[in-house]
Amino acid sequence: MSEPMLSTFAEQGVDLLRQDDPELYGLLADEHQRQMQTLVLVASCSVTHPSVLACEGMVAANVTAEGYPGKRYHAGCEFIDGIERLAIQRAKTAFSAQFANLQAHSATTANYLVMASLLRPGDTILGMELQFGGHLTHGSKAAFAGQYFNAIGYGLDAQERIDFAQVAELAHQHRPRLIICGATAYPRTIDFARFRAIADEVGALLLADISHTAGLVVSGLHPSPIDHAHITTTCTHKQLYGPRGGLILMGRDHAQPAPGGKHTLAESIQRGLFPFFQGAPLPHTIAAKGRALDIAMSAPFKQNAARIVEDARALASGFIERGYRVVTGGTDNHIVLLNVAERGLSGLIAERALEESGIMVNKNRLPGDTKSAVVSSGVRLGTNTAAYRGLGPTEMEQCVALIDRVLSSVEALDDQRYRLDSTVRDAVQAEVRQLCERFPIASYDLAAV
Repeated sequence: MSEPMLSTFAEQGVDLLRQDDPELYGLLADEHQRQMQTLVLVASCSVTHPSVLACEGMVAANVTAEGYPGKRYHAGCEFIDGIERLAIQRAKTAFSAQFANLQAHSATTANYLVMASLLRPGDTILGMELQFGGHLTHGSKAAFAGQYFNAIGYGLDAQERIDFAQVAELAHQHRPRLIICGATAYPRTIDFARFRAIADEVGALLLADISHTAGLVVSGLHPSPIDHAHITTTCTHKQLYGPRGGLILMGRDHAQPAPGGKHTLAESIQRGLFPFFQGAPLPHTIAAKGRALDIAMSAPFKQNAARIVEDARALASGFIERGYRVVTGGTDNHIVLLNVAERGLSGLIAERALEESGIMVNKNRLPGDTKSAVVSSGVRLGTNTAAYRGLGPTEMEQCVALIDRVLSSVEALDDQRYRLDSTVRDAVQAEVRQLCERFPIASYDLAAV
């Protein structure tokens, strides 16, 4: 299909949606407008680059491509093979990896297929506890990992940093087959080399989940786990500004024998993903991942990554100056964890009141939190989307002021019900819209700036 025909095909799709399904088109249009006019400070999402979205909507979605390039179980995969090989090479180059698999449908899928490929039911795993910043897939009792395996959790020390003494003690006591490092709500740098040393002491494999810091790793602003961890996983939609999907990477250990000795780690992951754990891949999403990875290697992307960190530090400093308690006293990445319980609010109330005012955050439990995850004592903020818009430290000061204005005006009736002064709400909404109009998403292009 020639380039003009491809463009016409894409435009026709939008036209047909508008014409044939105005109800769904209207909802999508409303969501687009909501994103344009609200300040998104949710740490677990970002903005998908328009060219990445174009890949996801292309004709590669029509192809069934079980297997891997050159070894498919269906015909018609010549160009799909080319797309996947290109995306694999870009992933390996971006992360300085020696192995990459882009077929996992999500980071959750990636983590679970690593476990399914290398472990047996009941094996012991050691990961960060959910309440201290870990992820559900790292061993939470509410999830598959915590029920299918013997999951042991580590936490933080008195300074709210990873308690490596505890990690080492638990590793020697329980002799896990797999140690998991990485987090979903931990605002500090992770020492992958130290985790690997502990893993080697007890003969464990090390899995690093960098879903929240992948963009900083690519840009050299966070240490890379590629040659420390045996396997590295990440999603592609947070800091890589790509599609929702997973990525599995390996460095120097890719040719190491897997447990059992029959296959290498790389071979075990390939076989574990397909046919053992997952069926056909999503060729259009693999194309989108390849596009995002190409952008991730550009100079503008690295400039944006630096702004992510600068913005987060400005947020943390601004809240501390206003008397809020920020977990760990600051941040090294894009995450800021804010204690709102000390202001007489639950995380749920803070989230809802801010959403009413046009500011998106998410409630989050804090280390040692006594409230449930549904309510929580804190909120988690992230700067991926703000940085993409082009907001800098100066604008972060304005964001802190807006958030503080809302939270200072909320009257909590209990952990779930509250009153918010409508005058404050409306004024903050208006200022948020003005800020978003000054920094519109559509005008900021990581591939061109």
